[in-house]
Amino acid sequence: MSKHLVILVFLATVAAACTNAGVTDPATSSSTTVEATTVATTPAPDFPDGLDWLNIEQPLDLASLRGKVVLLDFWTYGCINCIHIIPDLKRLEAEFPNELVVIGVHSAKFSNEGETENIREVTQRYDLRHPVVNDAEFAVWNAWGARAWPTVALIDPAGNAVGLHAGEGVYDVVQPVIARLVAEFDDSGMLDPTPLPLLLEQERTPDTLLSYPGKVYADTDSDRLFISDTGHHRIIAARDDGTVTAVFGSGSEGFEDGVGPSAAFSSPQGIVVSGDTLYVADTGNHAVRAVDLPTGTVTTLVGTGTQGWPPIGGPVDEVALNSPWALELSDEVLYVANAGTHQIWEIDLAGGTAKPLVGSAREGTVNGPLLEAELAQPSGLVLGAPGVLYFADSESSAIRSAAVSDAGGSTALVAGGEENLFTFGDRDGTGAEARFQHPLGIDTHDGLLLVADTYNSKIKEVDPATGSATTLYGGEHGWRDGAEPRFYEPGGISVDGDVLWVADTNNHAIRRIDLTIGTATTVVLIGLDAFATPPPSSEFDGTVVTLGSVAAGVGDADLIVDVRLPDGYKVNDDASSSLLVVDAGGVASFPEGGRVDLTGATFPVAIPIELQAGIGTITADLALVWCRKDAEGLCLLEQARFEIPLVVSASGPSASLRLPLALTAIDG
Repeated sequence: MSKHLVILVFLATVAAACTNAGVTDPATSSSTTVEATTVATTPAPDFPDGLDWLNIEQPLDLASLRGKVVLLDFWTYGCINCIHIIPDLKRLEAEFPNELVVIGVHSAKFSNEGETENIREVTQRYDLRHPVVNDAEFAVWNAWGARAWPTVALIDPAGNAVGLHAGEGVYDVVQPVIARLVAEFDDSGMLDPTPLPLLLEQERTPDTLLSYPGKVYADTDSDRLFISDTGHHRIIAARDDGTVTAVFGSGSEGFEDGVGPSAAFSSPQGIVVSGDTLYVADTGNHAVRAVDLPTGTVTTLVGTGTQGWPPIGGPVDEVALNSPWALELSDEVLYVANAGTHQIWEIDLAGGTAKPLVGSAREGTVNGPLLEAELAQPSGLVLGAPGVLYFADSESSAIRSAAVSDAGGSTALVAGGEENLFTFGDRDGTGAEARFQHPLGIDTHDGLLLVADTYNSKIKEVDPATGSATTLYGGEHGWRDGAEPRFYEPGGISVDGDVLWVADTNNHAIRRIDLTIGTATTVVLIGLDAFATPPPSSEFDGTVVTLGSVAAGVGDADLIVDVRLPDGYKVNDDASSSLLVVDAGGVASFPEGGRVDLTGATFPVAIPIELQAGIGTITADLALVWCRKDAEGLCLLEQARFEIPLVVSASGPSASLRLPLALTAIDG
């Protein structure tokens, strides 16, 4: 085959990438376009042996990928720029489903990010459907000479290295190159369109009632609790006893205004309430949404649905935000942690304007006047002393402050690393001697700051007057209630009196800590199933069980639900489980309108039905909330649809219709 010339264009005009030596940002980068030409005749470096692979049954090598265009995505999962290019990767995978193989090369910044178990969680959190390799020792990174997160590299179907691109804006840069490679190698007969067999991590794991909840907010003026069910792209409203009262969002990713479940969000995070209005940081849609609680109507306050750059203020209906992650409210001012531009914005609710308030849009640790300071992916906000806004600055692993009521105000370090973006760890101490690891949540209690030290799976207390930081709860990640609780990457916290609510993200749970005695419990959500609308068969997301055709006689019969749970598991006694007959097929009548309560059930369960002559298919949906017997608050959700073809006649035999289903433990 003839040599082919490919040009990859490296752009420095986007909030681009974190580097090992610092940060490349638009304010510090040249806007000049630099072109690098590469004749693709150099064999690409292969993957070393002994690395952990996810979403694939066996480790990959370049020989097994011959005939494919391969895109390597060098990323680390806490980096906002890496999160920003995920939609680009998904778009490319959809456009070249059989010709392109995307491989995520996870080269961790934080020590916590280097653990395969944690990377497994994040591949599910961001719904990554391509192979991911844990490059914990930077072997692949160094072989390619990568210097920044994110960086993408292309390999042609002959196994040759094509080039690299660092930063965001991946689709526009690499799509023409991929299209050209596909056309050229297809013409030469060297393209292999055989789909790559995958074994996705989410297919090995039971569904959960909540999915990676990012933030929680307790309304101190009522008993209302609001949960960002981030992985399910929805907001849940509940009483503080766990009884669900409303759901906003369809459960599917989208950007739609509407009422209740007819609206759509994308990976919502921060939430705050003012009277009857709930404000939501709709992170994936780069927007702030408003929910009118009495009517359930969701509208868009700020944001166009696209990622905003450069960060320019203006009327709320014209401003584009960039990964808003947290919210705080003071009278008619809504503060927004605009993580994607490393800034804090203010929205004037009365005046209808939005603008940057803190941060120059350079990522860094330098303190100074509000709009000259450098922030690093702020992800948690709380007002403390009058006019002082405290924020969890996640990528600098620090707790910082901003004097926002003073026109000449400035930022300051409260506790944590201030030298550079790689000063992190887990150490109690004072001021710059303390260490955090990617904190995401913050609130106040009795004049002190409580912090979700996310990657350390801890809750810490910080005295804003002295900078003293102390561990309160947590340690090695895991799940445990009681006086010595454990958490798994908690992302959000909210204080209501002497109660601390925790969004325990990787445990898919909301935890409640009684601060007076220091004990934790796990919240059981009650009645959530009542807000779910069964989808049509073509859109059903759960397990579909199609049984063989059954001949039966007219008259009384039993429908037997026979679910086999793993040892040590039970159906939750509080959260609602049920069987709902979606379609009786014209051959059966069911009690109670076709809905049978299975809350706390012990299987098998026999449901009396009446059969009528005819030929049809009964369709019944099972929604089962189950849990470990020793951890009832950690809820798993099984959704199964049974399809039972029936031939019913007067001369048919008596029959029991059995609905069998075997479940697998989350740790099995």
